[in-house]
Amino acid sequence: MKRHISVRPDSVLAMTEASYLRATRTFYDAVAVDYAERFRTDLDAKPVDRAMLAAFVELVRADGAGPVVDLGCGPGRVTAHLHSLGLDVFGVDLSPAMVAIARQAHPGLRFEEGSMTALDLADGALGGVVAWYSIIHTPPERLPEVFTEFHRVLAPGGHLLLAFQIGDEPLHLAQPFGHPVSLDFRRSSPDRIAELLCQAGFALSSRLLREPDENESTSKVPQAYLLARKPRKP
Repeated sequence: MKRHISVRPDSVLAMTEASYLRATRTFYDAVAVDYAERFRTDLDAKPVDRAMLAAFVELVRADGAGPVVDLGCGPGRVTAHLHSLGLDVFGVDLSPAMVAIARQAHPGLRFEEGSMTALDLADGALGGVVAWYSIIHTPPERLPEVFTEFHRVLAPGGHLLLAFQIGDEPLHLAQPFGHPVSLDFRRSSPDRIAELLCQAGFALSSRLLREPDENESTSKVPQAYLLARKPRKP
């Protein structure tokens, strides 16, 4: 039987949430329909991405661990892919519009509104956390608290998979698909992210770097994937 895990609705935090969270929600609410259509089959042409997700699934399943959350799930394509590989997985996203699209596209799966900075989950509730290009809107100085939250909700031995763009300067994307919104897409160094993960109590297990492919028209920079684990013992 699948366990039900509640996620604090982001509206509860509306009075105190950081401005970057509000900006991210506004951006993705505006572009949700176009974004979902543009990236609907994105994984089909990315065998390296699928391989990293498959490796994560194998690690989680080998441990017989609990449920997995896809944080920043957007329209749910990665959530659905993980489910197709056998995981008990649910998605969380800041954007109500994205969550609505995910629920419509994947009615058999669970999607909730929420922020990865404040998950209403018990300590050690999860067997895995995926943040697939969803830390890229978090200011660098806020990443330690985000990774501490990931560590908190993972059970001992639980696995974390991150994907992000490599670089020193953010990409400022304005008026995507003709919508009057803009947002910064923050890039980072794999070494820096690995260092922050270790500081949060994780043990890094794997890292993979790949070059941009021809379809990544707005982000011609290398991509990084990091697998980490919460140690079974402190």
